[in-house]
Amino acid sequence: MWLNNILETIGNTPLIKINKITKALPCTVLAKVEYFNPGNSIKDRMALKMLEVAEQEGKIKPGGTIIEGTSGNTGMGLALAACIKGYKCIFTTTDKQSKEKADILKAVGAEVIVCPTNVEPEDPRSYYSVSKRLATEVPNSWYVNQYDNLANRQAHYEQTGPELWEQTEGKITHLIVATGTGGTIVGTAKYLKEKNPNIKIWAIDSYGSLLKKYFETGELDQKEVYPYISEGFGEDFVPENYDMSVIDAFEKVTDKDGAVMARRIAKEEGMFCGYSAGSCLQGLFQLASDPKNTLTKNDVAVCIFHDHGSRYVGKIYNDQWMMERGFLEVKTFKDLVSGRGAQKLITLTPTQTVSEAIELMKKYDIENIPVMQNGTIAGAISEGGLFNKILNNPEIKNQAVSTVIEKAYPEVAFDTPVERLSSFINKENGAVMSKDDSGNYYIVTKYDIIQSLAK
Repeated sequence: MWLNNILETIGNTPLIKINKITKALPCTVLAKVEYFNPGNSIKDRMALKMLEVAEQEGKIKPGGTIIEGTSGNTGMGLALAACIKGYKCIFTTTDKQSKEKADILKAVGAEVIVCPTNVEPEDPRSYYSVSKRLATEVPNSWYVNQYDNLANRQAHYEQTGPELWEQTEGKITHLIVATGTGGTIVGTAKYLKEKNPNIKIWAIDSYGSLLKKYFETGELDQKEVYPYISEGFGEDFVPENYDMSVIDAFEKVTDKDGAVMARRIAKEEGMFCGYSAGSCLQGLFQLASDPKNTLTKNDVAVCIFHDHGSRYVGKIYNDQWMMERGFLEVKTFKDLVSGRGAQKLITLTPTQTVSEAIELMKKYDIENIPVMQNGTIAGAISEGGLFNKILNNPEIKNQAVSTVIEKAYPEVAFDTPVERLSSFINKENGAVMSKDDSGNYYIVTKYDIIQSLAK
């Protein structure tokens, strides 16, 4: 049986057990993997719900324009609904959001306006303020306001909560959510606590957000607010969707820990998830380590994995981006060289004899020697290459190196990750070369790489 349109695929996402990463925890840990929604995020649920309620209340007319401030995922859900229902979309977003998110929104027909992150919500340049202003200027437009639109949390009360209760057969004991607008955690929590008031609701916040302190003290402390890299959760104000009475604890997770955990989820569990999924699972570990939050073998903890990793391929899934922020501890060419201590690079000149090359290989127990001429790399000599040539012509050992010179070893940047070095090593190239800022050359062989990866 077919579906009438793409919107009918929203919801009923799978609940999948986390197996490797959570071995140290006594409880069962399940992930509600929301990237199975058509827009690849949980925001599809509330986007459609908010639009349907607006239509019922007459807030948007046929052919109208949907206007919203969004980090990307809500915009995607709204854009999909707009495609089917015949609306236009204008979205404002912040410059900290990944470029991929904005590109995806444009691909489905939305106009995207990028605003600065590091400004107050009330600042006329903020993405909140710009979206509000546009709603007053664009004829027949509807300002969604996902933060204060209670249809946001209603969607999760009607959908996400019942799904989790049914999928766990009522065994869920903990819900963990990286929370931003408050819609997912509050709506889902309200439903689950009606079923079982003992279910613990744990909210994950980011450093740079004021939600945790507000939950604990009731104080809106702007000193808690500063720019952060984590995407899709945390706030610098408290949206009206929040009902803190249904939340049992808040926990903050660093930008680095969330990013590193997201990469682990992809590599170890095969779930290519977004930033907030890593922060959500990391937050579970942090809360579980608190003695007052003792978990048992009978507990069933559910983590919400909000969106798909494709939104973050230029960020947390990019080694260079991670290394630039100190999030990724990667061994590089430089590390391999430094680990060997002070060793002089053994080289040959084109005029030296093959016999001299063989003697150097024996003396230093090496198989690969670069050939240098006037301070530049002219080629290379390898034990394997010489072996074949000498077998065919024993007299070749009296000839100049220039007569048997091989292709020069590939040159790479001094900070090239070890994992990437392996792609340069093949049957013809047994080594790679690089030079430091002072212009000194170094060599790394396949054995150096093997030993490094084995440690």
